[in-house]
Amino acid sequence: MNFLRGVMGGPSAGPQPSGADTIQKLCDRVASSTLLDDRRDAVRALKSLSKKYRLEVGIQAMEHLIHVLQTDRSDSEIIGYALDTLYNVISNDLEEEEQEENSAKQVDDLGSQFTEIFIKQQENVTLLLTLVEEFDFHVRWPGVKLLTSLLKQQGPQVQQIILVSPMGVSRLMDLLADSREVIRNDGVLLLQQLTKSNAAIQKIVAFENAFERLLDIITEEGNSDGGIVVEDCLLLLQNLLKNNNSNQNFFKEGSYIQRMKPWFEVGDDNSGWSAQKVTNLHLMLQLVRVLVSPTNPPGATSSCQKAMFHCGLLQQLCTILMATGVPADILTETINTVSEVIRGCQTNQDYFASVNAPSNPPRPAIVVLLMSMVNERQPFVLRCAVLYCFQCFLYKNQKGQGEIVSTLLPSTIDGNSVSAGQLLCGGLFSTDSLSNWCAAVALAHALQENGTLKEQLLRVQLATSIGNPPVSLLQQCTNILSQGSKVQTRVGLLMLLCTWLSNCSIAVTHFLHNPANVPFLTGQIAENLGEEEQLVQGLCALLLGISIYYNDNSLENYRKEKLKQLIEKRIGRENFIEKLGFISKHELYSRAAQKPQPSFSSPDHMMFDHEFTKLVKELEGVISKAIYKSSEEDKKEEEVKKTLEQHDNIVTHYKKVIREQDQELEELKQRISTLTSQNEQLQATVTQQVSQIQQHKDQYNLLKVQLGKDTQHHNSHGDTLQMNGIQTEEVSKLKEELEEWKNKHELLQGQLKEKDSVIEKLNSSQLEMGATEQSLQTSRFGGLEHSNDLQKELEMLRSQIQLQAAEISKLQMENQKLQVMNTAADPMLGDSGAPAATSSELEARLEQEIKELKSQVKALSEEKESLKQQLDSSTSTVAILQDKNSRLEREVAESKKEQDDLLVLLADQDQKISAQKMKLKDFGVAVEDEDDTESGDQGDEDEDGDEDEQDENAAVCYQEN
Repeated sequence: MNFLRGVMGGPSAGPQPSGADTIQKLCDRVASSTLLDDRRDAVRALKSLSKKYRLEVGIQAMEHLIHVLQTDRSDSEIIGYALDTLYNVISNDLEEEEQEENSAKQVDDLGSQFTEIFIKQQENVTLLLTLVEEFDFHVRWPGVKLLTSLLKQQGPQVQQIILVSPMGVSRLMDLLADSREVIRNDGVLLLQQLTKSNAAIQKIVAFENAFERLLDIITEEGNSDGGIVVEDCLLLLQNLLKNNNSNQNFFKEGSYIQRMKPWFEVGDDNSGWSAQKVTNLHLMLQLVRVLVSPTNPPGATSSCQKAMFHCGLLQQLCTILMATGVPADILTETINTVSEVIRGCQTNQDYFASVNAPSNPPRPAIVVLLMSMVNERQPFVLRCAVLYCFQCFLYKNQKGQGEIVSTLLPSTIDGNSVSAGQLLCGGLFSTDSLSNWCAAVALAHALQENGTLKEQLLRVQLATSIGNPPVSLLQQCTNILSQGSKVQTRVGLLMLLCTWLSNCSIAVTHFLHNPANVPFLTGQIAENLGEEEQLVQGLCALLLGISIYYNDNSLENYRKEKLKQLIEKRIGRENFIEKLGFISKHELYSRAAQKPQPSFSSPDHMMFDHEFTKLVKELEGVISKAIYKSSEEDKKEEEVKKTLEQHDNIVTHYKKVIREQDQELEELKQRISTLTSQNEQLQATVTQQVSQIQQHKDQYNLLKVQLGKDTQHHNSHGDTLQMNGIQTEEVSKLKEELEEWKNKHELLQGQLKEKDSVIEKLNSSQLEMGATEQSLQTSRFGGLEHSNDLQKELEMLRSQIQLQAAEISKLQMENQKLQVMNTAADPMLGDSGAPAATSSELEARLEQEIKELKSQVKALSEEKESLKQQLDSSTSTVAILQDKNSRLEREVAESKKEQDDLLVLLADQDQKISAQKMKLKDFGVAVEDEDDTESGDQGDEDEDGDEDEQDENAAVCYQEN
């Protein structure tokens, strides 16, 4: 400790040791001392000397400090001192006073050299990553600062070491979750350095949920109203997203664009913005531009543009654009941001066209911006931003181009309000050369790749002065060119004319129709002027070359061949090509070709437009070839062009046909899908109905079985209470009903005989037909076969009825037995009114049974009706062959139908008559002899033949019973 006191400046009688000697002694102390306290004090002393004696401490103590980090990790205090000492040695962030004092001793790359020594052993960086994981503030914070300093000095090398270290990046991501703001904020700075120009680390950081954490920090800090922490987070987000398509897509898919909308919510009072807020909002706007930059892949840019529209971010930006009190640099950056959000996106461009400024009366935002562009009192950067916004609005937007050009046409000019076209014309012919250039470039973008509008713009007429006739816009542009205006103005007008005439033969014809234009161009090209005029000469050569290449030879004096001869005589081909090459060789041309946004250091450098550089690159080669081509080659080229045009027309026609067929095919597919869905619905309905029918059938069968059981039960129960006390009136009623049934039976039998006679006559007439009608007879026999099938089914039904009748007879026999038993028990009933009640109950039950039997017969008749319908449908095909035979067959079918009805009725009547007879016999009433009935049945048998044999047998069975 005494040693340390001497080192730290305590009183000493001898001469004071130098700094290098003191540092050497401290290093020896750190290396040789066995006590932790002594090593800790020595390291603390080195820390205090490290800022003043940076070089000496770095050379002598770095190895010992690294050893302390490896061996004394259990003591957080000494680790913290060691990390601070290393940070002071490696970092170049010294105070200004110390820099002034040590300026002679410092070397520019001193920190870089010490960093190289430190990272030479990769284990040192891995050790530092491990220390950063420690939660102790005195270890973690200096570790974060030291690692940040290493990345600043030797970024790529340290990035590679961290990348290959297991979980290296993930460890550093935990810093964003630290509750201590100092460590969290320095962690953001560390990640800024870590993610610079390293796509692999950027992806890892992004997928470690960095976007979510950073956006949360920005929200917690107050968005644009936050402090420098928000600025650091925005810079880190820019590192992660700029030129990284994977992270941009991840940012969009994660719905993080929607979280950017609150950043741009500004109030009505926009005065008094702090410098930090301006910086934050500027970075936020730049972050939006990173996502929709024209240098990004078109698909990624388009998806981000759509997301910004749907979440309301574009609307929010337009609100800032039209707000008052917004600082000029924020307004300029907002215009640039809106430009790239709408560039090439039709939906966003249409929305921007609908935005109105809050003025009275309201004016479109485009008009307000153009007013700023042509106003020479506005800042230069703001005018450039407005021009860029106008260019982006018209980029791939034929609808917007048409709206701008329409404001120039005579039929659409509104004298009560200022239009975009009027502003452009005013800027085009103003005295301010920058306004001339901006208006010319803006108008050229309105004509870009749109031949229809180029032709329509030829109709524009301008009133130059009172009393003089109007002049076309094309003529006025050439007049200003010939007047010798400023270079910037002439360059702008020449770019407009080149864009206007390219790929438009009609515009070329109008241009050549003025006899002064070609001599002016040849005179400009042929002169030997200074360097400033060389650019104008090159553009004149380009315009003349366009007039040759797109010339349709409609003017005899200015055909392609004559113009080439003129160039050869007055300029020379080589000289012409040399002057044409002045454009692409110019320095300002190279700058403009780099990116779409017009960015110039001063107004004097504003010469070329990005889209125009593309046109020059496209036309320079073809014009050079066209100048050297002969007339024969031109003719061949014309023929090839015509052939190609015809081919293109044919292709266009077939494309149209294919498009129409595709539409029809789509419509048919839609119809098929609709019909398929309807079919599926109907099938489902049918399936459901079938299942319901099956359920109903099952229920019907179940009820049928239950009904049979109930009938047997009621019969057996009712027979015990036999109606031995029925009054004579009831018996007489039964006799009357029996007589009625007999009469009906006789009547139906007579009708049946008549129908049988008719059938016999029809059959005889059919047998007498000739052999020529054999095919028709075959068809008729088919119908008769159907009729025989129906008769067979009818016989089956009759057999079922007979079986039911046999069951009834059995029940009647059982009833008789019970009656006998009831008779024996009758004296026991006494003289009470029970017999009357019993008879009424039995009568009711009897009526119920009769109704049930009738319902069964009715059901059987319905089944027979369905069978008859099937017979009619089958015989209908036979009826088409011949009218006569069809009539006969219909009569046969009708007679069979009536016969079947009669047979059913007869069977029903026979059954009921038999039942009534049996009841009357049970009551002891005399009934007709059975012989009469038998004789009647025998008569029926003679008439009906074998078909009524079963009825007779049934009647005999009833008689025997």
